[in-house]
Amino acid sequence: MAHPDDDESDLHAAVDIRLRAAGMRNSRSRQVVVDVLVRAGRPLSLPEILDADAELAQSSAYRNLVELVDAGVTRRVESADDHTRFELHESLTGHHHHLVCTSCGRVEDFDVPDDFEAGIDVMVDAAESQGFRIDAHRFDLLGRCARCS
Repeated sequence: MAHPDDDESDLHAAVDIRLRAAGMRNSRSRQVVVDVLVRAGRPLSLPEILDADAELAQSSAYRNLVELVDAGVTRRVESADDHTRFELHESLTGHHHHLVCTSCGRVEDFDVPDDFEAGIDVMVDAAESQGFRIDAHRFDLLGRCARCS
């Protein structure tokens, strides 16, 4: 049986590979940002990331997030407020969608049923038959979270 630490080791190895491929090193502050996102298990805004670890300075955290996006380690997730959220890239964590609170801006991961994803595949095929190349898709449900309801 796999140990949870093995998954984290695999994740950090994948992060190292992506950063090296982008000509970057895995600095301590980048590791902290990745660890914060792993612990959260959902997309976080910069203020939420800073609140999660006192070691991070705002300027370096934001710079590291941008560089992690460029390296394919993290990705931006739009929310319903003024704060972009960041999460680990789904190629590292698995494909999922989001529940977005239109009141507080909180974003939660959301897995959809396989038959929904099969319907998306049909739409991708239709788009590609018209010469449009699909790189990815996203599906977000907008509403109010339990705290804001």
